[in-house]
Formats: sequence, C-alpha cells, structure tokens
Amino acid sequence: MRRLLFLAPLAVFAALAAWLYVGLGGDPARIPSPLVGRPAPAFAVDGLATADLEGPALVNIFASWCVPCRAEHPLLTHLAEEQGVAIYGIAYKDRPEAANAFLAELGNPYRKVGYDEDGGAGVEWGVTGVPETFVLDAGGMVAFKHTGPLTPDAVRRDLLPALGR
Repeated sequence: MRRLLFLAPLAVFAALAAWLYVGLGGDPARIPSPLVGRPAPAFAVDGLATADLEGPALVNIFASWCVPCRAEHPLLTHLAEEQGVAIYGIAYKDRPEAANAFLAELGNPYRKVGYDEDGGAGVEWGVTGVPETFVLDAGGMVAFKHTGPLTPDAVRRDLLPALGR
C-alpha cells in the first residue's frame, strides 16, 4: 500500500506532463476563435464600424509598432491590388499618426482603416496579439481567423478558400 502511495504522485505528474506536451504541441497560428460561424462583432472606432464591413473581405488587425505586421504588409498589398480582395484594417493600440505614417511608408491596401487606440475593438474581435486576420463571408459572418503574420501558403491554403476564391 505504501508503494502505491509513493507511485501515485509520479503517475499524476506523468499524466500532467503528457497533457501539457500534447496541448503545447499545436500550431499557435491555429488558435480557435469563438467568432467563426458568427456575425462580425459589433464595434465602432474612429474611421471604421461594423456597418462599414462588406464581405467577402478580410479584416486585418495591425499596428505600426508590430514587426510581423510590416513583414506581412506586401502580401496584403498584393491581395488588394492584384486579386481585388477587400481588406479593412484596424490599427490596434496605435496612435492614428503612427498608423498613418506606417501606411504612407508601405502603402495602404485597406478600403477603410479604423483606429483602436484603447484596444476596445480588439477585445470585441478576441485579439490575442497582432497581426490577426479574419475572413468575412458575403453575409458578414466570420468564416476564418488567422493568427500571426500571413504567409503565401496560409493565403493559398486558408484565406482564399474561405473567401470563396
């Protein structure tokens, strides 16, 4: 009986370690969103509100201070200019002056930009960090969420099919 009591904590530790290993082994870019399958959240920030979003479209959460946002920006520009994808931007926890300077430097792929200085709209969208990109279908429902910077593979594999292209 004493031996069993000695092994019980070891068994609990092994089970916990296995559970953490499996849970942490996932792709962080595939963080599930409770918004998928639901209408775009109600929000209004300076320059953009839910009523402005016309799908199918992308909603890209970005910031001028975000290095991965800078890395994905040419891909967003390509989607908007070469493929005609409607993209709306939300500058998350960023000053409008800084976001506008970022867009002046790199180009503006967005139909409209909203300035979410206090992060309130980010809360409504369930933002865990920047960049994040949401796909809206023609009915304004959230069809897909991508966490992290977009890559050509993610666009081809996930975003364009979710947009219906």
